[in-house]
Amino acid sequence: MKTENKKIAILGSSGSIGKQAIDIAKRYFLNVEALAVNSDVKTLEAQIRELSPKYVSVVDEKAARELAVAVADTPTKIFAGKDASCEMITHLECDTVLNSVVGTAGLLPTLTAVECKKNIALANKETLVTAGELVMGKIREKGVSLLPVDSEHCAIHQCLRSGKKNEVAKLILTASGGPFFGKSREELAGVTVSDALSHPTWSMGKKITIDSATLMNKGFEVIEAAHLFDMSTSDIDVVVHRESVVHSMVAYRDGSVIAQMGVPDMRTCISYALFDTQHMQGVSQFPDFAKIAKLTFASPDEKTFTLLPLARYAFESGGTLAAILNAANDRAVDLFLKNKIKFTDIMDLVNETVHKYSKSKDRLAYHGKAPTIDEISQSALEAENYLLELAEVK
Repeated sequence: MKTENKKIAILGSSGSIGKQAIDIAKRYFLNVEALAVNSDVKTLEAQIRELSPKYVSVVDEKAARELAVAVADTPTKIFAGKDASCEMITHLECDTVLNSVVGTAGLLPTLTAVECKKNIALANKETLVTAGELVMGKIREKGVSLLPVDSEHCAIHQCLRSGKKNEVAKLILTASGGPFFGKSREELAGVTVSDALSHPTWSMGKKITIDSATLMNKGFEVIEAAHLFDMSTSDIDVVVHRESVVHSMVAYRDGSVIAQMGVPDMRTCISYALFDTQHMQGVSQFPDFAKIAKLTFASPDEKTFTLLPLARYAFESGGTLAAILNAANDRAVDLFLKNKIKFTDIMDLVNETVHKYSKSKDRLAYHGKAPTIDEISQSALEAENYLLELAEVK
C-alpha cells in the first residue's frame, strides 16, 4: 500500500494513543497535517519540530501563547482556545482524523470532522457513549467511515468481516477483569487509589484505569458496540479473559465463533484504523502461544460490579441517560481519585444518579429524536451536580 501521500490529523497527540499514532505515522511515512493537545506544549513543540505539521491546536490559551513564542521559527499555524480543534479541523485537507482526546471534550471535534467529511479513527469513548445516536446518524448522512481504535471494537470489526450481518448471533467483548477480579463487595470497601490503579495488563491514564477496575469501562464499551455495530445490548456478551490475548469475538448463527487475538499492543488497532482496515507489515509481535499455554474465560460478577448492567440499562432506556451515566461516573471517579469517597461509593453514587434521572421523562423522550448537543450537555451538568450533592451526604 502506498502511504506517503496519506494525510492524517491526530487529536490528543500528547497522550498515549497520540504518541503511538505518531510512531505509526513515522514508520509508514504518513503525512501528519495537524496535531492537537490540551495544554502539554512541551511535548507538542517537540512534535512540531519532528513532524512539521501545517496546523496545531491548544485548548489552554496561555500555553498556546508560550508555544507561539517557542516555535516562531516554524511555519506551523496555531489555533488556541476551547474551540481551537474544531476551528482547525475546518481547514484540514487530510483523509482521516484520529480522535484520542480524553473525555466529553472529544465529542464536538468528532462531529466537526464528520461535517467536514473526514473519516474518523475513534479512540474517544465519550463520543459514542454520550451521543452515539447523533454521531452515527451524521456518519451515515455524510458518507464517511468511523473505525474504532479501542482494542475490543477493533477486534469485533475484524471478526465481522467473516460473515454477513444477518448471520451474526452475538458479539462477545472480553474484559481483563481489572485488579479486583474475584473480589467481593466487602473486600472492595477498603481498597485504595493505588490499589485501583494497578491494572494487570494495560498501562493507561488514571481515569480509564479506575473505570476498568469498576467495570464501568466495559459498560461503556457495550454501549459503543451497540452503536457501532447496530446491535441490542442483549446481544452483546462480556466475558472476563485475564490473559488479554483474545481481544473480542463474534458468534455466528451456525454456532461458530471467530476470535481476534494478539499481544496487548494498541499500535495494531491504530494502524488498522489509519490504514482503512488493512493489516500492515510488522506493526506488532506475534503471540507466543506455547508460552501463553492456556486461555481462560469467566463470567463477570455483575452483582458486585453493578455499573456493567447499569450501562445496558442506560443504553436501552435511550434519550440522554447514557450521557447522564457518563457524567455521573466522571464526577464519582474524580472524587475517588481525590480520596473524598470510597471505591464502592463510585458504583453506589452513579447507580443512584442514573436511576433518579431514569424516572424523569423529559430526560428520556425527546419525541423519538436523537438528543441534541444542548440536551446532552444540560442533562450531564444536572447529573454531575446531583451526584456531588449525594457525595456530600456520605
